[in-house]
Amino acid sequence: MKRQNTTAPRPARTGKRGAPLSWRVLIYRVPTEPASKRVAVWRDLKRLGALYLQQCACIFPDIPGLTDEVQEVAAKIPALGGETFLLEVPRLTAEDEARIIDAFRAQRANEYAEIIEECETKFVKEIEFEHFRQNYTFEEAEEIEQDLDKIRRWFDRVKDRDWFKAERRSEVEAWLERCQDMLSRFEEEVYRRQAADSQSADIPSDEVPSEERPPQLRPIAPLRPVRGRGRRAGARASSLRPLSEQQEA
Repeated sequence: MKRQNTTAPRPARTGKRGAPLSWRVLIYRVPTEPASKRVAVWRDLKRLGALYLQQCACIFPDIPGLTDEVQEVAAKIPALGGETFLLEVPRLTAEDEARIIDAFRAQRANEYAEIIEECETKFVKEIEFEHFRQNYTFEEAEEIEQDLDKIRRWFDRVKDRDWFKAERRSEVEAWLERCQDMLSRFEEEVYRRQAADSQSADIPSDEVPSEERPPQLRPIAPLRPVRGRGRRAGARASSLRPLSEQQEA
């Protein structure tokens, strides 16, 4: 059974080709210790899709909604003991703008490549392994479905910050479709196996067709007691004794 992705799509935040762009540059400084503060700021900005020009200096396209999120991150930095400068750059030279857009696309393409690797080397291998060991349980199917949902959410986050249509997005979509098909086939096999086991458990033994019943063993007749051979041997010895005595005489 094929499922549809029910996640509500986010509003598109994509730079239009040929449209004039303005930019925002965030320059910040955070105390080196503890390092967790610098890492937290870096993680928040990377989540938004920042392109770092150098350490503690990153650039974003000035897109509605995105600029507000950048300002929210910048507003946290003074509380960490640092300072920020959020600069508006109305226009770049054509050469610089092309280089920056290419860098954004390369960054997103690398993230798409990571998702493809996750599908190919982990998700697919996991389903193949469960087929191999015939682990057709509802619990396993649910766990695999959760793994696929995580990959979808990852793709949605990357796609949301892909403002310049990076390469390999269509490859990710194709891989997600393939993973969904594999999951659907695995679920169908789970339902088929579970239904077969349930039916076999509900059929009384006297209603099972004779060709499917296990062969019945015939009762084994009790063994006859073995007669002692000592008495017969003694009889033979006694019958032979007179003859031997006669021969000696």
